[in-house]
Amino acid sequence: MRTVNVNASKNYDVIIGENILNLLPQKIRELFGNAKVMAVTDSNVFALHYDKIKKELDETGIESDVFVFPAGEKSKSPEVLFDLLETLAEKHFSKSDVLLAFGGGVTGDLTGLAASLFLRGVHIVQMPTTLLSAVDSSVGGKTAVNLKAGKNLAGVFNQPELVLCDTKLLDTLSDEIFADGMAEVIKYGVLADENLFDKVKNGNVKNDIEEIIARCVEIKRDIVSVDEFDKGKRQLLNFGHTLAHAIEAQSNFEISHGTAVAMGMVKAAEISYKNKLTSSDFSEEIEAACRKNNLETLCPYSTDILAKFASSDKKISGKSISFIVPERIGKCVGVKLGVEEFVKMLGEN
Repeated sequence: MRTVNVNASKNYDVIIGENILNLLPQKIRELFGNAKVMAVTDSNVFALHYDKIKKELDETGIESDVFVFPAGEKSKSPEVLFDLLETLAEKHFSKSDVLLAFGGGVTGDLTGLAASLFLRGVHIVQMPTTLLSAVDSSVGGKTAVNLKAGKNLAGVFNQPELVLCDTKLLDTLSDEIFADGMAEVIKYGVLADENLFDKVKNGNVKNDIEEIIARCVEIKRDIVSVDEFDKGKRQLLNFGHTLAHAIEAQSNFEISHGTAVAMGMVKAAEISYKNKLTSSDFSEEIEAACRKNNLETLCPYSTDILAKFASSDKKISGKSISFIVPERIGKCVGVKLGVEEFVKMLGEN
């Protein structure tokens, strides 16, 4: 079992280990006393795992309820968000109670935002059930829902008070969903740790999954601790994501986030080198690592089509965008580009 402490606007632990689900009631009692728990989960995770959570909470006398929504990115919407808020009101949840985000990235983002809004703030615990949410979205406090205009356009920063990652839950993931998480792991390697990249670039990572998750969380912790609100260094975490969000939007979210990130990283590396934003071309190395981890990297859309979506991305500030480029494997930097320059650059590649 590994514990990574995150020191941001809230100080909290990320606990990672196999078969640690039984720690949940103890941690809830320690942190929140006699609080009620609203577990928020999607239809897939509910069918696979909710009975385990319910059993642990019932056996320790913790009062709980559950909100289940249809699985998929399309549920990360204002409509589902307000359905959750109405349910919390109908069930008479109070400021001293807890929302438990039990699922993947959609669940974590949706629940974190609801926790910040209901009664102007209730407790939030993240319990990731996918590799992607374990290494990335459950940590750092970004919450959001999607709007018709784009992904993650309505949200707030709301750090959890605990992240409990039971790696045993990952055993039920399909190969495709596990690969989605590996896209973010590869991103962390390119971004900040060449040794991590070397460890995962050939696949076969499951025997080291606890260590890999902990290392990714440490990298994110170190970045968030100095730039919690995404004004500077935290923007490095967006490597590949500006294009990934455009790919997702163009596909009407038929292309998964992890696959889009893999495509986005390869394309970002190609564009960076072709436009002399970096002195070396790392696209082939990144592409090979993605393919070894069962990720498709060939983007089905032309960059001029993606430019239209990218120009409305939330990462754009005023008339400029911080485009993240790989200086080498293990180090990325942000390059400030004018929006028109960025869109033109995409259209020409």
